[in-house]
Formats: sequence, C-alpha cells, structure tokens
Amino acid sequence: MENKIELENQDKSMLRWITLISVLVPIVVAVLLFMPSKIDTGQEWVYFLPHLNAVINSAATLALVLGVVFIKQGKVAWHKASMTIAFALGALFLVSYVLYHASAESTSFGGEGWIRGLYYFLLITHIILAAVALFPILWAYYYGYTGQYARHRKVVKYAFPIWLYVTVTGVIVYLMISPYYTH
Repeated sequence: MENKIELENQDKSMLRWITLISVLVPIVVAVLLFMPSKIDTGQEWVYFLPHLNAVINSAATLALVLGVVFIKQGKVAWHKASMTIAFALGALFLVSYVLYHASAESTSFGGEGWIRGLYYFLLITHIILAAVALFPILWAYYYGYTGQYARHRKVVKYAFPIWLYVTVTGVIVYLMISPYYTH
C-alpha cells in the first residue's frame, strides 16, 4: 500500500515535470526559429549540424524499429536498451537542432510543382507532431522505466507511431531540402 501511494505521488510529480518540459521545449524551439537575429558563433561547423541531425534521426528510427522487434521477441533487456538509445538520440538531436537554429538562418525549399506541396505537407505534419510528441514519449519512457508496463503499453500506442513518423519525416524533409543548403 505504501509503495502504491509513493508511486502515485511520484507520478503526480512527474506529470508536472513532463508537462513543463513538453510545453517549454516547443516554445524554445519556436523562439529560436523566429528570432530576428541569430547568435553569431563565428563558427562554420554549425552548418554541418543538419547533416548530423539526419544521421541522428536515421539512427533513432532504427533504434525505435529494433525496440519493437525486440519486445515482440520477448527480449525485454534489448528492448529497453534500444528505447534508451532512441531516447538519448532524441535528446542529442534536440540539442543539435536548437544549436543550429539558434545560430543559422533557416533554408528555403527551392522545389517547384507537386514536390513543393509534398515537401510542405511533410514539413508541417512533422513540425506539428514533433511539437506534441514529447509528452507521450516522456510518459512512455517513464512508465517503462518505473515498471508500470500496463500504462506503458497504453501510452506507447500513441507515442510510438508519432515518434516514428517524426524521425522518418525528419530525414525525408532533410533529403528534400539538402540541395538548397548554401553552406
């Protein structure tokens, strides 16, 4: 009984933290994207970050898919390792993404015709889902980490497809815009 109450209190505390993080991260990213002047790092290496981000997203996609394969095979330890890798890659991506957009102007898509419509559809759905993905991802990870597997499975029904879509479309959007990078 005492453990259940302790876990409920921990869940309430975690709800505040997850909500705070899930709200602040998209706000910070939006501010960085739309701030009138960028931070002058004086470094050219920041222009490599979009390429690195595509690699990170590709690796995160692989880790997510492997995580599903492992859990379906009953390899719980391998599943946990894959999902922790995906989670760490997501955090690394976020730091790299914020650093790039704080210091470099956004690149405009130069494609024309139907490809332009496809690009903007993918970009807009990617952005919207990336903005809301953090909340269920953090809950799924938390529930899995704390051994609340029934809750974990319920949240994963939403978190996994959103997260997978965001990582895959992130790479597709990168590949579509990469010819237009000026650096």
